[in-house]
Amino acid sequence: MKKLNVTIKLAMSVPDDWELVETSEGTPVLKLADGQFLDIAIEPLFASDPEETWSSTEDEDALNDILDMVDSEEVAYEFVVH
Repeated sequence: MKKLNVTIKLAMSVPDDWELVETSEGTPVLKLADGQFLDIAIEPLFASDPEETWSSTEDEDALNDILDMVDSEEVAYEFVVH
């Protein structure tokens, strides 16, 4: 096996009432205004043709095979105040 590093960085415009909170394990997540929580993480997408529509899979085994390859995951959240 060879090592693959994937870095994902998003810049988003979000409502002012969203907050950063931590889970009991210290993982940062977003608290939305409606009381729900949001964690942005990797979701593998698949396609039979790279020029066609990409989608997640209903095949739990295929999804688990990909996720089992992940050695670590790091997501950082930061609100930018102007």
